[in-house]
Amino acid sequence: MYWMRPLKSLTILALVGAVTGCNTYEPVKYTGLESSGVMRADSENVSGRVPYSYNSHVNWQRYNSILFDRVSIYRGADQQFGDLSDADKAELAAYMQEQFEEKARASFQIASKRAPGTLRVRLTLTGAKANTPVLGTLSRVDIAGGIYNGVQTVRGKEGSMTGSIIYAVEIFDAATNKLLKAYVSKQYPSPMNIAASVRPLDASKNGIEKGAEEFAANLRS
Repeated sequence: MYWMRPLKSLTILALVGAVTGCNTYEPVKYTGLESSGVMRADSENVSGRVPYSYNSHVNWQRYNSILFDRVSIYRGADQQFGDLSDADKAELAAYMQEQFEEKARASFQIASKRAPGTLRVRLTLTGAKANTPVLGTLSRVDIAGGIYNGVQTVRGKEGSMTGSIIYAVEIFDAATNKLLKAYVSKQYPSPMNIAASVRPLDASKNGIEKGAEEFAANLRS
């Protein structure tokens, strides 16, 4: 119908405006983290997903067990949760605990106390952004949104009106409490991942899954 063409055009224009005006959070060296003073900008991380890190020379093969602290929710003034509710933060923190422990279990025994040969991991949820309801999904099938998200997919960047997760990982020798590795990471789904755009926290949870997989893979390397 001809009368629908202007409506489609208006929809496309609205989506383009929303895309270009969409705010995203860029991670910082959160001052409330114990490892903040030793982390440095990671120039080797071309993806931009791990902007800050600290690495010591570690033989990961020395460790066969891993102990996870309870995931904490960052309360510092430089937190990046926007208007995310406390209930949503708690849900994401619980999901992070579950996913990181599950992925680590493939290579390590999950410990309940500090001991030699054990890693201690502290995870801190420092920021998150929810999907934009309805428009987030529409922007993956609408012409203008599809073009934008296609370009973002090639670049490995965030999609339009997509949620994300930001967190810090600090890894210690459990017996000596020596800091072995620390990093801040931002994770989000592929811009063309429609399934991760439906519910408000779907993209953030997808980011947690990706982050947990990378965490486990790095400890095995």
